[in-house]
Amino acid sequence: MTTTKRLIECVPNFSEGVNSTIIQSIADQIRKADGVQLLDVDPGKATNRTVVTFVGDPDAVIDAAFNAIKKAAELIDMRAHSGEHPRMGATDVCPLIPISGMTMEETAEYAHKLGKRVGEELGIPIFMYEAAATTPARKNLATIRAGEYEGMAAKIQQPEWKPDYGPTTLPEKHGATCIGARDFLIAYNVNLNTTSVRRANSVAFDIREKGRIKREGDRINGAIIRDTEGNPIRVPGTCKAVKAIGWYIAEYGVAQISMNITDISQTKLHEAFEACARSADSRGLRVTGSELVGLVPKQVMLDAGRYFLKKQQRSIGVSEEELIKIAVKSMGLDELGPFDPKKKIIEYLIQTDGENLVSLSLAKFAAETSSESPAPGGGSVAAYVGSLGASLGAMVANLSSHKRGWDDKWEYFSDLAETGQQFKNQLLEKVDEDTAAFNGIIDAIRLPKGSEEEKASRTAAISAATKNAIEIPYSVMELAYKNYDFLEELATSGNPASISDIGVGVACMDTAIIGAALNVKINCKDFDDAEYVESILKATNDILAKSSKRKAEILGKVDAVIAG
Repeated sequence: MTTTKRLIECVPNFSEGVNSTIIQSIADQIRKADGVQLLDVDPGKATNRTVVTFVGDPDAVIDAAFNAIKKAAELIDMRAHSGEHPRMGATDVCPLIPISGMTMEETAEYAHKLGKRVGEELGIPIFMYEAAATTPARKNLATIRAGEYEGMAAKIQQPEWKPDYGPTTLPEKHGATCIGARDFLIAYNVNLNTTSVRRANSVAFDIREKGRIKREGDRINGAIIRDTEGNPIRVPGTCKAVKAIGWYIAEYGVAQISMNITDISQTKLHEAFEACARSADSRGLRVTGSELVGLVPKQVMLDAGRYFLKKQQRSIGVSEEELIKIAVKSMGLDELGPFDPKKKIIEYLIQTDGENLVSLSLAKFAAETSSESPAPGGGSVAAYVGSLGASLGAMVANLSSHKRGWDDKWEYFSDLAETGQQFKNQLLEKVDEDTAAFNGIIDAIRLPKGSEEEKASRTAAISAATKNAIEIPYSVMELAYKNYDFLEELATSGNPASISDIGVGVACMDTAIIGAALNVKINCKDFDDAEYVESILKATNDILAKSSKRKAEILGKVDAVIAG
């Protein structure tokens, strides 16, 4: 049984965005750390601020963060700092985000471990925020940071603002720091065709969750409307879990709405973009593009791509690369500079152990298969052939959704194309899984067998690895067989000009099933559970028989369409 690797992401914000030597010196503290991977260093000249993103084992992340905060305190002098973004110290904020194998509570414990160490060893006043906050008043970062660096010396003298860790006197050179634990946050700026901060703020107030203060008559100069207790009444904005302000960026010569999307389950990236576009349009402004500060989860970009394709009444059953491309162009994420998905999407940046087979070119995959190594072998090739069959089905569905005169059917074919993409992706995963299963048997065989305990452990490991090597090709058979319904539907309703591609897809599925079945059978020879072997071989032969029949039926329909 595999366990999920424990990963924490850390996104410290340092109050230096101009001096590249200082920025690199801080980043080097993370680069040289064992057990972490530096994902992104994103400096901003106008904000005079750099956002650094890295990920790794929790303890390693804490060590790297401590060293980076220490270096920032050595190199950054807050007495000379100015910038567009609110800030309170050389390291302004250092959030920890659970990525995998970690609860928010566990992540908050690590945040406190870091905060205590920084406060005690570096003498920096530390405030804990979000999920690591020690009081409700300290949950919100903006509340803690109010007054910024210039007002912090007096603020921390107040009993209610005593730091959670570290001194109660502000070190003038490096200020104070917020450390916390939070969900994944997207820092996102939307560009306007204006230089007016006031107009940008108007859009920001329209869309941010807390909205704006309600006023009589004129929204800017009218008297504030208050409730019975004298508190200002607010008009909520359109986007939940969004914080936003307007500012002017001299570097680009435009005003922006600067947002933090703190919960992407409540407001998606494309929803925030569209809300800005609607507000801007209502005020005679236009959104010209946007930019992501730091990294973004892949699913956020895929959701955006699907949204904009649906808006065009286009099929969403395309590759993830195409979905991301549509998202980038639709939101103008490349307006202010190139947008490289490999550098901005977190999943693409996290390294894997070695190179996956599915990442190889066709030529390299063929070369790897033809080498003297026994893996990849027939099982991986069977899964790959099946993925090609599903790809052909998705292609026909996409072509059908765009066929002239079939505009009323685009959603129907879009759903079929998306089904094909899902089957393709599932079968591609099996390509590497099959090779890993074979290697697992080899690893088990190589285990020591000196003592009786070692022999028993080795026998159990071989048995478990062999069963896995049986079940993976069997799952390929099941997946490939499920594709027949999808392909048959396209054979009867899809674009007739592409019917031959459906035929090839069907042949691919039959080949994948036969190839996977051979792997099931050969691995069953070495398995010592007779009852299990009898059951799995019966199920395998049943799928083989059904596959032969389905292939003949669907190819008969394909031939009928071709014959006219």
